[in-house]
Order: sequence, then structure tokens, then C-alpha cells
Amino acid sequence: MVVIGAGAVGSATAIEALRAGLRVTVIEPGEPGGPQATSYGNAGWLSSHSVIPPALPGAWRKVPGWLADPLGPLAVRWRYLPRAMPWLLRYLASGWTEARVQRTADALRTLLADAPALHAQLAAEAGVPQLIEQRGLLHAYRSRAEFEGDALGWRVRQRTGVRWEAWSADELRRREPDLDARYTLGIFVPEAGHCRNPGAYVAALAQHALASGSERLATRATGFRIEGGRLRAVRTETGEIACDAAAICAGARSGPLAAAAGSAVPLESERGYHVVVEGATVGPRTPVMVADGKLIAHWMDGGLRAAGQVEIGGLDAGPDWRRAEILHRHLQSMFPALAGAEGAVAAKQWLGHRPSMPDGLPCIGASAASADGVLAFGHGHVGLCGSARTGRLAAQLLAGSVPETPLEPFDPKRFG
Repeated sequence: MVVIGAGAVGSATAIEALRAGLRVTVIEPGEPGGPQATSYGNAGWLSSHSVIPPALPGAWRKVPGWLADPLGPLAVRWRYLPRAMPWLLRYLASGWTEARVQRTADALRTLLADAPALHAQLAAEAGVPQLIEQRGLLHAYRSRAEFEGDALGWRVRQRTGVRWEAWSADELRRREPDLDARYTLGIFVPEAGHCRNPGAYVAALAQHALASGSERLATRATGFRIEGGRLRAVRTETGEIACDAAAICAGARSGPLAAAAGSAVPLESERGYHVVVEGATVGPRTPVMVADGKLIAHWMDGGLRAAGQVEIGGLDAGPDWRRAEILHRHLQSMFPALAGAEGAVAAKQWLGHRPSMPDGLPCIGASAASADGVLAFGHGHVGLCGSARTGRLAAQLLAGSVPETPLEPFDPKRFG
């Protein structure tokens, strides 16, 4: 069988397929875990509570702001708007009511609930156990009123089984002495974890798959040869690879491959940015997301990273580094001592592409043209977190086993 893509999902799929006794060839044109890879620059959160879809009831009221403010937390590039409009309409509809949000959350929870433990197991197998930590995650709010603005999300999370602790202003100061005093309420989720170096982690998983018996070809998949409803080969830039099964795990570039397998799905890139301050000496004790900036900050092996922003502009448009500069400025406002710290001025910048479906749920299931083709992509903001469980599910489909988690909510056929 062939796994297309050696990112977090593809590497996990390859490992689990090998564990199931399948012969595996991985197709990946780039270096696994390299700067071009989506997981390389993400926030590193293994947020088992990230079950809320991006759009919530009333999100349609924010559309004019998304268009008017190119540097806001969520922005749509005007030139890309005609192409993005069908996706955006579905995106808004998916969170139209609390009941729809709850259905999405219940489904996502099945992928994410034990993600830190699953990743700890994979990391240990790959020889990098130190990259996965489970110290909980913190959401910081400026006021009770600001928290109430997120009340729907926390109410929905609670129904899925997520539990948390509320930290008062005094407790927040004690736990996070470097955090700006404007934050007066903390919501701490003990069950969650994080990855200290997502790029190195994915690279280690890809290498573990190789060491466990897979092959890897440095080429790009372009399509499939399907005859009589059965997959016969994966077509690549360098020729065909004969196979009897394949998994499409190519992240934001999975759309054309899914269409070639008979499943035209509305995949879009939610472009995200990060900055890393290598010389930082102050910052969070606990990985933290602040409500006012919609960004995540925590320590990586390479320094203090701030990640966030959503920009709808497609795969081909160049970066707008002003968005990364905004992250840097907000990071300094979160931790005031950082602004004047020697060696903490320069920051590395990065742009990546989150593969996102408009309803907030990934595609995991058989392709329309052949049951031998499996789609496993579209996780949006929870790709790294959800990759461990997704790899197990994709491998079970490829091996003809009954998936350990019901896949109806993730079925690519939901898009018709």
C-alpha cells in the first residue's frame, strides 16, 4: 500500500499500517518535518479539548470585519474571495446553531480525547519521548465578561467530558508571574499536552516508519489508476507505483488527489503564522492562549513561540509578514518584560497551511471511486493533535478492519 504524505497524519498512518502487517511505501516530495511542512510551525498544542468548530452562531456578523481588516485574527484576501465564497458559506452554516456545534464537538472528541497519551506512546517508540509533555493548557481572559463571550464553547466542551479549573486573578499571578496583569481569569485544562518541537517530532515519526520497514520515495503523487472500482497504482511525477491500497494524507494539498479518487471535497487552507523569539528569558509557565489576541504562546526547543492568525488566501499567495509582526507585538504585550529583554528583539517568522474543511471535521474514510483509497486529511487547527488517532483509523481501513471509532461524522461522502 501507499501513503501519500509524510506529515503528522501520514507518518502516523504509515506506522500503524506497518503495525497491522501491511507493506508500506510513503510518497513525500519534501523533507518530513521540514519548514515547508504544516506541522513544523504549528503551536504544538495537543489540545484534547479543541472540539469547537471555527464558526459559531452569529459568526456571519463578523464577515464585514474579516474583509475590512487584512491584519485581524481572521482575514480574507479580497482577490481570493470569489474562490473562497462557497467554502465560507458552508463554514458559516456549520456553526449556525448550538446543536450543530455540539454534534461537531462530540465527533471531534472521539479523535482527540486521549491524544496526549497516544502521542506519548508514538514519541517513545520513535525515540523522542522528551518532545511530548502533558502539563495542561491555559486560556487567559481579561475579565469575567470576556470569558462569558466564550461561554458557549465551554458549555459545549463540558458536555463532551472536558473538565477544567478556574484560576482567580491572584492564582493566575502566582502561577504565571510574567503574564500581563490585564489578564484576571484563567481556565486551566489539566488533561491537555503539547509538543516541544513539532517539526522534529514529525521527522522522528517518519524515520521510525522507515526503520520499521517502510520505503519512502521523494516524488509527488499526481493521481491514480483505478480499474473496475479497484485501485491499481498511484501515479507520480516519476511514474506509477503499483499498489492495492492508498491513503491520501497530503494535508492542504490533498484536494486534487481526492478529486482524482472520485471525492471532490471543499478543502481550503487556513493560513497560519508564527514567530519564535530565540533569546527570550521570560514567558509562560504553562502553554497559554489569550482571548484578546487569539494566539498561543509557549516554549519550544528553539525559543518562545507565538502562533495563530487565520488568513484565507489560498496556497499560492505570498506571505503577509505584517501578520507575524502583529504576533510578535502581542507576545510582548502579554509578557511586558519581554519587550525590554536583551536578546529577545529578533524573531523568526513562518507561514504554513492548515488543511481545513468548512464544517470543522476532517475527512476520514473511503474514496468514492474505490474503497481501496482512503482519505485522511482536513483537520484544520487540530492536525497534530488528531494525527495519532487518525493514523490508527486510516490503517484499520486500509487493512480491512472495523475502525475503533465510528467514522460516519468524518465520511467524505457528507459533501455529496
